Amino acid sequence: MNPSTVKTYLPWVVAVALFMEGLDTTIVNTAVPAIAEGLQVTPLSLKPVVTSYILSLAVCIPVSGWMADRYGTRRVFSIAVAVFTVASVLCGLAQNAPMLVAGRILQGVGAAMMMPVGRLAIIRTFPKAELLRAMNFVIIPALIGPLLGPTVGGLIVHWFSWHTIFFINVPVGLMALWLAHRYMPDYRGEPRRPLDVVGLVLFGSGAALLSWLLEIFGEHQIDATSGALLLALSLGLLGAYFLHARETAHPLLRLALFRVRTFRVSVVGGFITRLGVGGMPFLLPFLYQLGLGMPAWQSGLLMMPVAAAAMFMKFISSRVLARFGYRRVLIVNTVMIGIVVCLFSLVTPATPIALIVLLALALGFFNSLQYTSMNSMAFADIDAPDSSMASTIASSMQ
Repeated sequence: MNPSTVKTYLPWVVAVALFMEGLDTTIVNTAVPAIAEGLQVTPLSLKPVVTSYILSLAVCIPVSGWMADRYGTRRVFSIAVAVFTVASVLCGLAQNAPMLVAGRILQGVGAAMMMPVGRLAIIRTFPKAELLRAMNFVIIPALIGPLLGPTVGGLIVHWFSWHTIFFINVPVGLMALWLAHRYMPDYRGEPRRPLDVVGLVLFGSGAALLSWLLEIFGEHQIDATSGALLLALSLGLLGAYFLHARETAHPLLRLALFRVRTFRVSVVGGFITRLGVGGMPFLLPFLYQLGLGMPAWQSGLLMMPVAAAAMFMKFISSRVLARFGYRRVLIVNTVMIGIVVCLFSLVTPATPIALIVLLALALGFFNSLQYTSMNSMAFADIDAPDSSMASTIASSMQ
């Protein structure tokens, strides 16, 4: 395949897939109250619909790099898109919460392969001097999903059945499959590298357990003693993986990459940032609908400024980073994100809509700059042979 053709169309291939994933996630978050009403359960009882997806990501993302190296980026990416699309249909056909959770788990499996493998293809295609521009191009169309998701989800659940929100992934998924078949390069890594099964069990179970504990933290679903024991178990499993990775010749995740300073700062900093703001797309629809009494469509409209500001930031992020530097931008930006999140806690039914929109714009603006800075910095000093492993580690920490 002509390299110039790949550079032209590959960002669109990855962007369409990320558009589908982002659209689905934000639609589901917005539609949770309507889904709960349709299934005759409480909204909080549908938390497994979200957590099951996240746990599936935690377990499956670590193996994505090995899969891409072994079977090729084109095949793995295409299968991932197909799995996500089929799972979306199953979610739409669900008649109860367990069926919906099962579909979401399968969606997570597809997304776990789709996101890191797509990013890996971008990293291997574009030289480092062009990587930030390529990443921004991928993210801008991908942000259209979160931009449209809340509004589309709100309108769908207002006028149609909640089942419909999952079926809109089908045409997007088919388009992504066609594009992947034509334009996704088939990169491979070390084909003979064995799968670290022990590492997968240790890291996957530890990461899944830790993710689950973080998701239910504060909901008092388990007592403090049980929570502490499970936290110790999850950290023990991750610690056991750390010891295992130091001894095995082909670890699932090569932790030696954390010796690269830019990679370490990016991945660890991104993980901490997501702990603080990762739940906002899920919490804001609850705030708007349950706290402020807004209908789903209005809640969706109020989510649009977040994505709109994020898209705007992508156009100017390169100039901001060139003007002020990564260190200064990340320090100031992290503080601003914390301030904006705290200000959302002061929102009441009496808060003017204009002020809520302003806060949403600020959240999208600063979040976008934060992730753009960290994502571009992560691979600045990573050698090409390590790009697959670096992409897998970065995705696992997200």
